[in-house]
Amino acid sequence: MNKIKEIQENIAKIIVGKEDVILYTLVSMVAGGHVLLEDVPGTGKTMLAKALSNSIDGSFNRIQFTPDLLPSDITGLNVYQAGKGEFVFNEGPVFCDILLADEINRATPRTQAGLLECMEERQVTIDGQTRKLSDAFFVIATQNPIETSGTFPLPEAQLDRFIMKLSMGFPGKAQELEILKRFQEGNKTEKLSEMESVASLSDIIAMRKEAMAVCVHQDILAYITEIIEATRKRNDVASGVSPRGSLALLYCAKVLAYANDRNYVTPEDIKALAVPVLAHRLIMGNTYGSSKNAASVIEEILAEVPVPTEAGLLN
Repeated sequence: MNKIKEIQENIAKIIVGKEDVILYTLVSMVAGGHVLLEDVPGTGKTMLAKALSNSIDGSFNRIQFTPDLLPSDITGLNVYQAGKGEFVFNEGPVFCDILLADEINRATPRTQAGLLECMEERQVTIDGQTRKLSDAFFVIATQNPIETSGTFPLPEAQLDRFIMKLSMGFPGKAQELEILKRFQEGNKTEKLSEMESVASLSDIIAMRKEAMAVCVHQDILAYITEIIEATRKRNDVASGVSPRGSLALLYCAKVLAYANDRNYVTPEDIKALAVPVLAHRLIMGNTYGSSKNAASVIEEILAEVPVPTEAGLLN
């Protein structure tokens, strides 16, 4: 069993019945991306982030985004110390391995933009000096899709930095019952603190290298290309998926195959990941009478684009 499955099982001790969300979060991390969790309060978004950080032997920080938060509150700033007669850099919370950006859409666009360089290049530039972040730096950002009062929608450039957009969703009846049984004594925090790490940051980096070596057939690459091209030709889409999105789909498919102990990518990997990886990258047009959302557009494209055959993949 590889480390991805081991971490997934460890997180499942806290998060009930969300195996796919846990797996896709881990796939995003190993692929070198970041995750946007969009759902109503109380569905376990913060709990997932904390359980992940406790499962991996690394540092964890949380930022509660508010309208008065400044970019320097995220990245840090140089502070003049009279006793030393010089400026000293105070690190911001981004100097960690796993960062929870809670309710990211409550901060102003200026503050949101403070994360762009951190997420894309894993570095921070302040007063002309660049400081490197952790090689395993991973952002889990959350936002509430229902309550929009006092929020600032993430711009497309920032949405594109998230390799996946996921939703926890409400639990089913059996899952809800299991949650009540498991935490009926009000011991959620205690169970979190009792979690033991099952992987190190070096494990994450090693898995990333191993996953990128997973074989991808030319027909699979062509399949990805056809899906991406179809997003750019839709009349109900103002702007389709960029090359960053196609690479994100490829990298995530490699990691998903690796997580399932395969050294090759299948069309099913692509279809499973297409919506969480691509949908949030679409800029929908204002076609009169159309109520389609981005996810349904991706699903329609998957139904239309021919899937590579097994015979072709064996050649």
